[in-house]
Amino acid sequence: MIRHICMFSLKEENKEANIAEFLRRGGELCRLPVIREGQAVRCTEGAPNANYDVALIFDFDSIEDLNAYQVCPEHIAFGEFAGGIREDRACIDYTF
Repeated sequence: MIRHICMFSLKEENKEANIAEFLRRGGELCRLPVIREGQAVRCTEGAPNANYDVALIFDFDSIEDLNAYQVCPEHIAFGEFAGGIREDRACIDYTF
């Protein structure tokens, strides 16, 4: 299994609305058949300000499934949305 974690720091402008939209759209991605398990999450209130604001945590059966996800239209559309609201991004993919 492959776990894909992608974290984002968001721009301050319209931050709360953008977090809500990120979680909504991320939740839709979680339902893609190629994703075994998925979560779209936000940082807990009161956590350090240096933390990322939101994250996607997806599990895939194989690296091939992860690679298929990377080029699917839903992911590309989400990436365009996230690119417009983010300040920073970090990602890791690992086998577990």
